[in-house]
Amino acid sequence: MDTITWLSDERIIFRTMSDSKIRVRFAPSPTGGLHLGGVRTVLFNYLFARQHHGKFILRIEDTDQSRYVPGAEDYIWRCLQWCGLLPDEGPHVGGPFGPYRQSERKNIYQTYAHQLVEQGQAYYAFDTPEELEAKRREQPNFQYDVHSRWQMKNSLTLPAQQVKDLLQQGYPYVIRIRMPENTTLRMHDLIRGEVEFQTEQVDDKVLLKADGMPTYHLAVVVDDYLMQISHVFRGEEWLPSTPVHLLLWEYLFGKQHMPQWAHLPLILRPDGHGKLSKRDGDRLGFPVYAMDWTDPFTGETTRGFREMGFLPEAFVNMLALLGWNDGSGQEIFTLEELVERFSIERIHKAGARFDFEKAKWFNHEWIKRLPASHFAPEVKKIFAQHQIPIPQDNQFLQVLELVKERCNLLTDFVAQAGFFFQPPATYDRAAIEKKWNPQMKACFEAWMATLTDLVPWNATTLEQSLQEVATRHGLKKNDCLLPLRIMLVGGKFGPPVFQIAERLGKAETRQRIQRALQHF
Repeated sequence: MDTITWLSDERIIFRTMSDSKIRVRFAPSPTGGLHLGGVRTVLFNYLFARQHHGKFILRIEDTDQSRYVPGAEDYIWRCLQWCGLLPDEGPHVGGPFGPYRQSERKNIYQTYAHQLVEQGQAYYAFDTPEELEAKRREQPNFQYDVHSRWQMKNSLTLPAQQVKDLLQQGYPYVIRIRMPENTTLRMHDLIRGEVEFQTEQVDDKVLLKADGMPTYHLAVVVDDYLMQISHVFRGEEWLPSTPVHLLLWEYLFGKQHMPQWAHLPLILRPDGHGKLSKRDGDRLGFPVYAMDWTDPFTGETTRGFREMGFLPEAFVNMLALLGWNDGSGQEIFTLEELVERFSIERIHKAGARFDFEKAKWFNHEWIKRLPASHFAPEVKKIFAQHQIPIPQDNQFLQVLELVKERCNLLTDFVAQAGFFFQPPATYDRAAIEKKWNPQMKACFEAWMATLTDLVPWNATTLEQSLQEVATRHGLKKNDCLLPLRIMLVGGKFGPPVFQIAERLGKAETRQRIQRALQHF
């Protein structure tokens, strides 16, 4: 058995870094929403590039036009903008290695595909879709590989003149890589160490399709070479394709130009069984996309982290710790701190479970840490959706500061702060039914009258005033707190009730008590 080995040389790693030639890329297909696993791949690429003063490239891999979804590319760009992870080069910002859409590089790939055929490392396959489907029916586990290729219709089995005639006649064909027989491929992964592949288990992947467009396998290698990519961070689901890419690198460009590989661990379902998917999010009630994605064909909208009320700082922070940590036990990181602390050595090999409650904890911590002015514009949009009137900025910011420690999501401000700007439409009367009686109603009527002359108007004087009136009516102040809260906000939520009254002001507080007494 032959063995081909690609082992990382530490001298190459450090030479590349010291020369500031670090170039990494995120290369999504524009086929739909951006999964949080994709954003984590962006993040790790971005952190690595920034840490080593390199370049982060966005490349759109749209060679499969049958899966292209209108609007998906723009959606990906907006997700990166929201996360604050913008590339140095790409279709939206330009750069010296463009174009950055594979559909605009079609002729480049064809040249390399035919070069591989000429070198004997790929071949023309003339099998029709119908013939391939018949073969699959005949052999349920059929794959086009080192064994089956000799029973198929290709330039390895047909006479040379017949192959020439078919090509001249314009007969449809694809170009497939010719995987070597009985060979072991070994490579070094920066996360997983030495990885081994048997070529007998890998099929002869299509490199160039009948429409002249390349498949991912050819395009990714050619583009990574031409764009001088030094390191490839991608999900571990791409490991099975790696032997094809290793061979293409050697066949076309030589081992010395090959990037270093890092296959990231999967993001798993909350139970740890299997890769997290959109279906899991739908089933369990949490988002898996960065932002809302609306399918242009069905009109169906899939909820995103942004629209559910996440801050981009919290979303990025949460993603960084899905499969990585710096070993210190610290959990809250700014983007700048992540750039400083990030290291490939601390990326885990095992998959990382997604925990939505933990994700909300990150968001809660960031809401507490950031000034209200930072997220006020987004909260205003949410209030507008709920038709909640918004006062002047200063008052609005004061209210957000007052209640922000009670909010896990930005959408929580509707319940925790909305009542400051509009009176309750309903009252949770069941919460006070057992304690409410004529004696308590008389107490509140008397207290409301005293509020007219109360000065200064603050939480302390309000509490003292209610204490005095309640005592005169044979009640305890604490018995009056929940009824007062229900009168002011409608339910059992919000900050300390006297702080609410202070913020509402004298006229509004008296008005709400009077209105509630008419309902109780």
